[in-house]
Amino acid sequence: MAVLGGYCEGNSSIAQAWVQQGFQPCFFFTLVPTVLLSICLLLGALQYACYVRFGRAMEPKYIPRSRLYHSQVLLSLLLALQPFGGLLWQAVGPGRLYGYMLLHACLWALSWGCTIALLQLEHTRVLAHDRIRGHGTILLLFWALAFAAENLTLVCWRSPLWWWALENTNQKVQFGFWLLRYVCTFMLFTLGMKAPGLPHKPYMLLVNEEERDVENSQVRPRAEGSRTSSTWKDFWRKLRLLVPYMWPRGNHRLQGLVLFCMALMGLERAINVFVPIYYKNIVNELTEGAPWHTLAWTVCTYVGLKFLQGGGAGSTGFVSNLRTFLWVWVQQFTNRQVQVQLFAHLHGLSLRWHLGRRTGEVLRSVDRGTSSINSLLSYIVFSIVPTIVDIVVSIIYFTSVFSAWFGLIIFVCMSLYLTLTIFISEWRTKYRRDMNTRDNEAKSRAVDSLLNFETVKYYNAESYEVNRFNDAIVKYQLSEWKVSASLGLLNQTQNLVIGMGLLAGSLLCAYFVTENKLQVGDFVLFGTYIIQLYTPLNWFGTYYRMIQSSFVDMENMFELFDEVQEVKDVMNASDLRLEAGRIEFENVHFSYVDGKEILQDVSFSVMPGQTLALVGPSGSGKSTIIRLLFRFYDVRGGCIRIDGQDISQVKQASLRAHIGVVPQDTVLFNDTIANNIRYGRILATDQEVQEAARAADIHDHIVSFPDGYSTQVGERGLKLSGGEKQRVAIARTILKGPQIILLDEATSALDTETERNIQASLAKVCAHRTTIVVAHRLSTVVGADQILVLKDGRIAERGRHEELLQKGGVYAGMWLQQQARSEGDSKECRTEKPTGSKKGP
Repeated sequence: MAVLGGYCEGNSSIAQAWVQQGFQPCFFFTLVPTVLLSICLLLGALQYACYVRFGRAMEPKYIPRSRLYHSQVLLSLLLALQPFGGLLWQAVGPGRLYGYMLLHACLWALSWGCTIALLQLEHTRVLAHDRIRGHGTILLLFWALAFAAENLTLVCWRSPLWWWALENTNQKVQFGFWLLRYVCTFMLFTLGMKAPGLPHKPYMLLVNEEERDVENSQVRPRAEGSRTSSTWKDFWRKLRLLVPYMWPRGNHRLQGLVLFCMALMGLERAINVFVPIYYKNIVNELTEGAPWHTLAWTVCTYVGLKFLQGGGAGSTGFVSNLRTFLWVWVQQFTNRQVQVQLFAHLHGLSLRWHLGRRTGEVLRSVDRGTSSINSLLSYIVFSIVPTIVDIVVSIIYFTSVFSAWFGLIIFVCMSLYLTLTIFISEWRTKYRRDMNTRDNEAKSRAVDSLLNFETVKYYNAESYEVNRFNDAIVKYQLSEWKVSASLGLLNQTQNLVIGMGLLAGSLLCAYFVTENKLQVGDFVLFGTYIIQLYTPLNWFGTYYRMIQSSFVDMENMFELFDEVQEVKDVMNASDLRLEAGRIEFENVHFSYVDGKEILQDVSFSVMPGQTLALVGPSGSGKSTIIRLLFRFYDVRGGCIRIDGQDISQVKQASLRAHIGVVPQDTVLFNDTIANNIRYGRILATDQEVQEAARAADIHDHIVSFPDGYSTQVGERGLKLSGGEKQRVAIARTILKGPQIILLDEATSALDTETERNIQASLAKVCAHRTTIVVAHRLSTVVGADQILVLKDGRIAERGRHEELLQKGGVYAGMWLQQQARSEGDSKECRTEKPTGSKKGP
């Protein structure tokens, strides 16, 4: 039978809990249940009062039936009864029964009984205006502290008063009880994050369907627009996208480089441990008067390690610099892969997306996203992970060599520091997001204004654009100030925590030195080690903020990756086998937006080598047919065939390789005229480029320029006139030499004489090629083999020019109107007198 003892072991006072090997069990098992019970009684009573006053009982059909909830109750009940099992073992075993064990059993059981009551309360009742998913703060705090308390016992693993040695049956049984508490508290803490006994949606939304619809309509725009969720949301999905870029597949040299950099990082961790130790040895050897050769060897070793380590955190040492130098190649590989993949993805998106994009905002998102990937990988791999390893090593080292109290001080300080850093950084995420949004708006507004420079000049709106840009900058700077102010608050909080930890540890170390428990070199070791540890820890906050900022910066880029390709090649699509060039539209229906069809049941055929003209009023669907044939969009109904092959079943690249397009609005690259023409066939020679220019009737204009074919056309080709740009586009298509040619108002920007010349050139180029022409001037399509007159998305008339005139329908009316307008313009030109003053004396 057990022998009854005093309150603590050896009848010592609870105030004598401070021992070199850690604290006494008496101190621990008195403090922990007292704190836990206080939280349950005080805060739990407040929560119970709120639920009784402002809550309501949930209807049984809305209460989740979950086995995991019953597991929570059973685990809590098991923890409540566990101390009594310990008392029973002490009573029948060979150990002694102390007063703190009885107090611990009572307080522990009472506190866990309160948690069971709170669990049942949250499971069956709900606040009237509750919009929270998951357990309340009180239960989560209780489970977190209970699990942290079991971890706290690890600092006493060298104390003979605890059970870690496992030398006898009593210690083994006590270790089993601790292991049971550890597993149970961990499971409760984990299940608490999931909250299996509570509805996964706010209760009031489940009860009232009408209110649920309203809430969903309000929540959805906020989630998409302001993105107030944590930056760590979908963390694993984001990380999975990045990991393939960090590990260079197929490149064994870079893979070996990655492994070597990891080895260097491990070497840095070992060096950080030995530098303070050798500094301590130098101080002790100087104090004790050690021989010169011993002291010299210690100093040389210390200096060598310091050379490898560099600054206090190893940030400028030889090993760190070597690793940074070698990692550049991996970093460049990552940057290149991400940018190339994103660039290819953007080019794969549909015309609909590109027509609605904001170029400036997209470019800013791409720039920030790709640059943030490199910093993100570097911070996680070479900053966050090494810092955490250093913290764990320091706690183990000081607990083993010095005292458990040093490990406890470091553990508490680091935990508090990291918790506050994460909490405040998450809080200031919304300011960072808002600043990015304002930055995108300012840059997008500036880009739009500069791209529309001519329009601004036409309407004398320079001051208006400047004021708009100024307003955008003011909004951005306001968000920027909030980011800076919240950063200052975070830095001051971190400095306060670091200062308190350094003060507590230094005072304790100095006290042990005065008590002759430690040497002077140990004090130097502690100060050096802590300063060395706090330096990367101080940067840890910066690293966390940078990682968080990188995630924020990457969000827009991930949204670009998430854009779905509207037009995609089907599985196992084959190449287009172009034989003759026969084009068929069969009952084609198409609409850009639901509810308004642009093309309705359009059917026609173009025989190989023939020319088909599409005419009709604006908005009748002429250009849409060109876009559908080039497969910028997929049809909503019907089918488009080329030589009997459905174009939706062939590869887009093979389809477009056989089609040449001269668009109505020609945009050129900011490059030379020669390279813009050569874009039709990249490997074309200069002679072939010049031949294409002659066929487009632009060669003489080009050679008249001072730089000839090397003339820069400017952004979007603004240095050339509209006619010159269109002739460059025609030359580019001629150089491509496609079997099918699509002309979308190809001569609309040309004067009459040049139009006639190009029409003759196009006639030669289009000979023996299937051609579809979209024309506004009917005089340009009188020689077409077939003319389709479109009206309201339908084919109103079809036939040759003479046939349509004889019908006297829509085409004949359009022809008469254009002829009358042409005759009126000619008469006005003949009767108009020149005006202006004479020059000269």
